[in-house]
Amino acid sequence: MRIRVVLAVVAVLAVLLTAGCASAVDGRAFAGPQVSAGLDPEFVRDNDGSDDDRLAAAVLRDLEGWWGEQFPRLADGQRFVPPKGYFSVDSSRPGPPPPCTESTDEVEGNAFYCPRADVIAYDRAALIPVLREEFGDSAVVVVLAHEFGHAIQQRLADVVPTSASLGSGAPTILSEGQADCYAGSFLRAVRDGETPDLRTGEAGVDAAMSALITFRDPVGTDATDDRAHGNAFDRVSSFQSGFADGVGSCARMTLQNRSFTQQAFSTLSDAQSGGNLPLPDLLRAMGTDLDRFFGGFVRAQGGQWTTPTIRQGRDACGQGAVGLCAGGVIQSDDALDGIHDGLGDYASGTLLASRYALAALAALDRPTTGAAAGRAALCLAGAYTADVGAPGSDFSLSPGDLDEAVNLLRRSDDAATATDGAVADTTAYARIADFRQGVDGGADRCLALR
Repeated sequence: MRIRVVLAVVAVLAVLLTAGCASAVDGRAFAGPQVSAGLDPEFVRDNDGSDDDRLAAAVLRDLEGWWGEQFPRLADGQRFVPPKGYFSVDSSRPGPPPPCTESTDEVEGNAFYCPRADVIAYDRAALIPVLREEFGDSAVVVVLAHEFGHAIQQRLADVVPTSASLGSGAPTILSEGQADCYAGSFLRAVRDGETPDLRTGEAGVDAAMSALITFRDPVGTDATDDRAHGNAFDRVSSFQSGFADGVGSCARMTLQNRSFTQQAFSTLSDAQSGGNLPLPDLLRAMGTDLDRFFGGFVRAQGGQWTTPTIRQGRDACGQGAVGLCAGGVIQSDDALDGIHDGLGDYASGTLLASRYALAALAALDRPTTGAAAGRAALCLAGAYTADVGAPGSDFSLSPGDLDEAVNLLRRSDDAATATDGAVADTTAYARIADFRQGVDGGADRCLALR
């Protein structure tokens, strides 16, 4: 986070991801059960018959069947034609390279769709097993579903007017966002039991999102970069749009209806610090800006606002790392230092904003206890985030701040916790979705959450 000059001047390679499941995805965030031994991956070229290849084959087979139903709805009834080939690559040893490459080294740790040859290739040595180990089987379903999304883009460009497809001049970040969106739609079908080979639960959806979050663009990547895929907030937003609204919403994505928050560092000092303020400076300066936003919000709603007191202590009143305690005191415990140092300053800032949001609810005589209050507080933290940098604000967001917020919400429910400790948003998907409601819809929408 950057303090504006009125106060002071402070100064993983992007992997094309999708998340996959085994023939029976168990929904855990780690490796799930083995793929059914009855699945023959023979249609995947150069496969070695391993469990990893059987998993990839199950994903690709279900993608073909699902898109066979979805594609005609986007393409004026045109029949879906599957890609011309799938290639399993062992990047750990020399061998025949897949189309569009000159050696297997080019595929190391990656998956890709090549429009020139109309093929999808993946690394079975340094991608599939790593995804399964780190995130679970549902993290393989999102890499391959994302790549399949690029194949869909190619087909739509061939059969429908450019108004209904991205067209050849679309920026990379838009085409990658649309592929994330298509992947989200497919994960919804898997979760809802609409695919014959794949199954997952809510934890599997969270694991898929965790993969997208982890493999975001490096902080400070310009959105216009021809390799840009999006920051964590952009990638998850696209994924959730597809998951919630289906492939039609993905096909309609344009730069006019989809905003991307990814930005480059504007100064050398900001890049060197990662845009992070020390925790004491953040608490002192951000309190002033939070008072501006929430005080204005409460007064606009007809309430009376009293500025909370911020204290660092050892007790957060049973609300996680930061709590709204009696007497309008916002108090943190020692865990906040670890969050700040481990995730970044706006992870701390998001927690602080959610506690100011509870103070605003109290000022409006609205409940601060119960799960709905926790949801409203998280949403209002998102509304504040969207307002940072507005006229009168003492801050502007640094390039990594939204990613820090998303990483916090992926790992912790503290920002969605009410004053009595109640939490409604038990999944990372739900927490991020509520935060996004505030970012996209503003504070008034948050008061309607139940």
